[in-house]
Amino acid sequence: MVSEFRKGVVNGMLRRAIAMVGVIGAALALTGCGTTGEPLPRAGELLDYQYIIGPGDTVSIFVWGNPEVSTSVPVRPDGRISAPLVEELFASGKTSVELARDIERVLSKYIREPLVTVTIGSFVGRFDEQVRVLGEAVSPLAMPYRQDMTLLDLMISTGGISEFAAGNKAVVIRSVNGERIQGRVLLDDLLRDGDISANVEMRPGDILIIPESWF
Repeated sequence: MVSEFRKGVVNGMLRRAIAMVGVIGAALALTGCGTTGEPLPRAGELLDYQYIIGPGDTVSIFVWGNPEVSTSVPVRPDGRISAPLVEELFASGKTSVELARDIERVLSKYIREPLVTVTIGSFVGRFDEQVRVLGEAVSPLAMPYRQDMTLLDLMISTGGISEFAAGNKAVVIRSVNGERIQGRVLLDDLLRDGDISANVEMRPGDILIIPESWF
């Protein structure tokens, strides 16, 4: 009976491992990743980053001296917004400053020298800039990139790694100068041993893949 139980456990782990190989293979194929072992920036190496508006975000439009046309609106799935005196304007793919200038150009037909400020109320982000976690995280997810986001921040959001994870074999798939690379990260060292030197900076569009330990 014990032998059969152990065999079942081993077979279950093998099936999970094979499934994980398929997930990793599919992710690599989708990203066209061919370079491995690239060093990733350690935490503290800052990125000059400006948030790019995406579908699902909420933008707050404040028009100085004109509260009747100041409002908050969602960015629709097609990337457009509609607001008082502003209809069918593309917002996705722009920074808040770029969108503000575009709104000013539209409003200038109706308001003399409009001054517009745009802030982001809720964040979803463009699909290609979301950071994703696949595999043996407690809660795999996709989330908007945030300024100065680190690997540790990301793992806190996922709840850490599962008991089945091969944390030190995890990889980050990243786009660098138009080329997809992958770099190894040491999640066991970071999360289980408290080695803060294993913390690295995340980048928009990163994909973290955490494989399963075979045994």
